[in-house]
Amino acid sequence: MNLNCIKFSFLVLLLLLIGCKKSEQSTNKISDVTGNTILYAKSLAVFKYAGYSIVKVSNPWPEANKNFTYVLKEKNGSVPDSLKKYTIIQVPLQSIVVTSTTNIPFLEMLRVEKLLVGFPHTDYVSSEKTRKLIDAGAVKNIGQNEKLNTEQLIDLAPDLIIAYGVDNNNPMIDNLQKSGLKVLIQADWMEQTPLGKAEWIKLYGALFRKEKEAKILFETIVKNYNDALALVASQKPTATVLYGSMYQDQWYVAKGNSWVAQFMKDAKSNYLWADVEGTGSLGLSFEKILDKAKTANYWIATGSFKNSAEFKNSNPHYSQFDALKNNNVYTFESKLGSTGGTIYYELAPSRPDLVLKDYIKIFHPEVLPNYTFTFAQKLN
Repeated sequence: MNLNCIKFSFLVLLLLLIGCKKSEQSTNKISDVTGNTILYAKSLAVFKYAGYSIVKVSNPWPEANKNFTYVLKEKNGSVPDSLKKYTIIQVPLQSIVVTSTTNIPFLEMLRVEKLLVGFPHTDYVSSEKTRKLIDAGAVKNIGQNEKLNTEQLIDLAPDLIIAYGVDNNNPMIDNLQKSGLKVLIQADWMEQTPLGKAEWIKLYGALFRKEKEAKILFETIVKNYNDALALVASQKPTATVLYGSMYQDQWYVAKGNSWVAQFMKDAKSNYLWADVEGTGSLGLSFEKILDKAKTANYWIATGSFKNSAEFKNSNPHYSQFDALKNNNVYTFESKLGSTGGTIYYELAPSRPDLVLKDYIKIFHPEVLPNYTFTFAQKLN
């Protein structure tokens, strides 16, 4: 072989090696992104790539000092080396454990509830469909959120555990991960807009490779919510509203930027604490509540009261409010599942369109004359 042939062969080999190297590098690039598919939720972001998705969870609890990133790897998908430091979850999931009743409707809406294998304190679950699975032994009771049965979870070996934290100290979650179990921290409860909470269905869509179904379901909820808004677009927020009940020596009212306050605003009512900045609740004395809300037109009470007499007997001072005198007290918490779970707590976050219609029916019944309450109940 002459020198020119040797040089040519070497050049060809070099080009092939460079080409292979570029090919390897290309599989490690983060490309083909569709952008964040989340529109309303503030604590969730989902980015779709070829063969995998990236899920980012931020602000998972009040004053959180860290955020979380997860990689959802599809069958035959390739995850770039730069992402392998994060928890990698094989999708679609074949089994799951969730730890909040608010997760149950998402599973049922996507028709994957039969893949649920464990839940803490199963009596809290109200849905008839999932209760049948619990009663049949298909869903195991895995303890309580703060004390999950780690040994039982190891035996169940779910593909994923959906958990939530309440502060920066989460030893239970740390123990689960040390045991080799995969855990995803969810932050839907930190969302303060009705549609923001409901959009977390898209996380479950990604976990079960049902992204299209989740998108359609959520878009239907958004349309229903906007249609309800249109019903009261021309209405004036004249109805004054008192919210809450006494708990020990404090009365907790929803702050003006909270999930509850947003419903009352969207339903065109004059919530008396709408100007209080912040989310969550504010504790006040009975005297301050009475001074501001004695003449309120409506009272949205907290608690699972069945009737007006039971409500009056819970606190003799309640009779001083005009809303009670005029039989305009409502509660969203009186409807319970067969084992005592509150239906509102379970279903309302995923169906804000139904919650809004309930509030509109209370404050502007003339625009929904034939509508039947989903959650609300008037205390007669």
